[in-house]
Amino acid sequence: MKIAGVQMDVTIGEVDQNVQRMIDRLRETRAAGAELTIFPECAATGYCFDSLDEARPYAESIPGPITERMAAACAELGGFAVFGMLEVEGESVFNAAVLVGAEGVLGSYRKVHLPFLGVDMFASYGDRPFAVQSAGDVRVGMSICYDSAFPESSRVMTIQGADLIALPTNWPPGAECVAEHVIATRAMENAVYFAAVNRVGTERGFEFIGRSRICAPNGETLAVSTGTDEEILYAEIDPEQARNKRVVRVPGKHAIDRLADRRPEMYGLLVEPHNMKPPGR
Repeated sequence: MKIAGVQMDVTIGEVDQNVQRMIDRLRETRAAGAELTIFPECAATGYCFDSLDEARPYAESIPGPITERMAAACAELGGFAVFGMLEVEGESVFNAAVLVGAEGVLGSYRKVHLPFLGVDMFASYGDRPFAVQSAGDVRVGMSICYDSAFPESSRVMTIQGADLIALPTNWPPGAECVAEHVIATRAMENAVYFAAVNRVGTERGFEFIGRSRICAPNGETLAVSTGTDEEILYAEIDPEQARNKRVVRVPGKHAIDRLADRRPEMYGLLVEPHNMKPPGR
C-alpha cells in the first residue's frame, strides 16, 4: 500500500475551510496513488483554544458532519483517511482521531495522554482502549501526538496486530527530539510502520515545527520533512514486513523477536495505578 502524510497548516475555528483543504489534499494524494492519507492532529478544528467553552462549538459527534464529508470524499475518490478533530459526547470534549473510508467511520480514538497545552488542557482523557482497524489489507492503529512519548500505547497496538501506527500530531518547539528519534524508535521496537504527521504554521503564538516522518519496521526513515512548509510525504508499506516479527541476522547464531522475547510477568509495576496529579488539572 502507498500511504501519504499531509503536513499542512490549519486555521483555528474554520472547520468548513479546514475540511475542504483536507479534501483537496486527499484528491491530490489519490491522484498520486496513495490508498491511505494521514492528516495532522485537530486538522479539522485547530488546537490552541483558550477554554473548553471556546472549543465546544467546534466539537462534533463521531459519526457527524465532519466525518460524513470526509467519508463522502473517500467514496468519490477511493481510499482511506486518518485525521484529527474534536469529538463531543455529553458534557465531554475529546481530542480525537478518525479513520474513514467510503463506508463511513471505520474507527475512532480519543487521546489518552494529555499534555498541559492547547485544547488538551481542557479536554477529557480518552476513555476507550487502544484498538486496531482494517483499512483495506492494512491493520491500522491510531494514537495522537503526546501518546508517542509513552511506549506502552504503541506496544498495545502492536500486540493487537497493527501493521501501521498513524500519529496525527501538533508538535510545537521542544518536540524536535521526538520528531527526529522517537518515531523511528517506536517503529523499530515494535517492528511496525509508524507515520507521524505534524502540522505547520502559527496558531496563537505557537509555531508548529513540521518534521513529519514515516518509518519502516526496522526504524529506517522512509520519508521525512525537514522544514516547516506545507508538504506531502509518500511511502510504500508492505504489511508482511510488519507481521514477521522474527529478525534473523545470522542464521543459527543471531535472531531477535521483540514480541516473543518480551517478559510481561516482570512488568507489573507499569500498570499499577499512581496518584500523581497532572499539572494544571
